[in-house]
Amino acid sequence: MGIDVIEIDRVAAALVRHGGRFAGRCFSAAERAYCDSRANPAQHYAGRFAAKEAIGKALGVGVPFTWREIEIAGPGKPRVVLSGSMLERALRIGAGEIEVSITHSRTLAAAVAAVSQR
Repeated sequence: MGIDVIEIDRVAAALVRHGGRFAGRCFSAAERAYCDSRANPAQHYAGRFAAKEAIGKALGVGVPFTWREIEIAGPGKPRVVLSGSMLERALRIGAGEIEVSITHSRTLAAAVAAVSQR
C-alpha cells in the first residue's frame, strides 16, 4: 500500500514557474494532454503526481524514480503503466496488478495505491 497527498497550489506554482519543463519531466505526453484538456489542469496534474508517489511507496522505493516511468493512463478509472526501472522493480518483487485511486478537493489531491502479489 502507498498513500500520498499534495497541495494543488504547489503543483500549479511549479507549472507556472517551470513551464513545460516540470510537466515534461514528470508526465508522459498522454498524461499532459489529458490534464491540459481539463478545466483545472493543476488539479489533475496534482492527482497524478500524488498517484505516482503513492505507487513508488507501494513498490517499496519511495520517491527516487524517474517520474515518467510511472504513467497514470486513462480518462476514467486510472490505469497504471510502468516502464524502465519501475517495471523491473515490480517484476523483481513479484508485483501483480497495481490499483490506484485518486481524489481531490479544492486545495488538495490525494492518491492511494495497492499492489497485489502474483
